[in-house]
Amino acid sequence: MELEIKLKQLLKERNMEQKELAALTGLSNRTISELATNKTERIPKTAICKIAEVLEINDIREILDFKTLSE
Repeated sequence: MELEIKLKQLLKERNMEQKELAALTGLSNRTISELATNKTERIPKTAICKIAEVLEINDIREILDFKTLSE
């Protein structure tokens, strides 16, 4: 199993660009990009909280999910 960050999908659903989310959250463009492309090994709790607040998400499962790796 792998932990998947569904940020790219959330941004698409909301017609929002990564740069806009970075500006609204105060996070760097790089942080948002790494989260959106699942290229981060450690997920910063404060970043997820800021993103959830801006996107008005109350259920963490809307952002994070387990993905089964196909063999």
